[in-house]
Amino acid sequence: MRILLVEDEPRMANVIAKGLREQSYAVDVVQDGDAGLYQTSINDYDAIILDVLLPQRNGFEVCRELRARGNATPILMLTARAAIEDRLTGFDAGADDYLTKPFSFRELLARIRALLRRDSQLRPEVLGIEDLIVDSASHRVSRAGYDVQLTAKEYALLEYLARRAGQLVSRAEIAAHVWDDSFDPFSNTIEVYINRLRKKLDENHSLKLLHTRRGEGYILESRQ
Repeated sequence: MRILLVEDEPRMANVIAKGLREQSYAVDVVQDGDAGLYQTSINDYDAIILDVLLPQRNGFEVCRELRARGNATPILMLTARAAIEDRLTGFDAGADDYLTKPFSFRELLARIRALLRRDSQLRPEVLGIEDLIVDSASHRVSRAGYDVQLTAKEYALLEYLARRAGQLVSRAEIAAHVWDDSFDPFSNTIEVYINRLRKKLDENHSLKLLHTRRGEGYILESRQ
């Protein structure tokens, strides 16, 4: 899942981004409202974390503009302003949730997961494809009852494919949701991770789950 973090305090932004990346999220970070609006115009995000007190445009203005554009991405607003009037302003601007500083990072993660579950597909926490189980809450993966050990990025790639099981997923879609702006579209990074994931999921199993359609993309489904 790819998240946009709009936060002008460098230390806070670094802490949040680092924590999210350790939880397998791809994160783009910008420091002002105009940059946040620009990023949403060129990238497709699964969630947005939006500070209120920002240079250029504040978070309320950014949120209103996104909703006016028809952007329905879940938005979690962050602010040190805890007054009920500020919360109401945020919700009226189109925010989905509101978290006041200081906050527990565990609570931030829980709220992001809740927002993603509320998305149009009502994302289930446990995904199953044949004997493969992907638990998005604990990030545990098992096949045929045995744990599969994955890196954070391998897990992020698998969860993205699992949420689209049976659907062909293009390389561009994977790059847009599993990697951030630092991704080199001309590299073979995706192919390398697909091969690692295929080895961990399908090796020693007669039923293969991860397949490549040359020139088109990848699909997670059961095939003999």
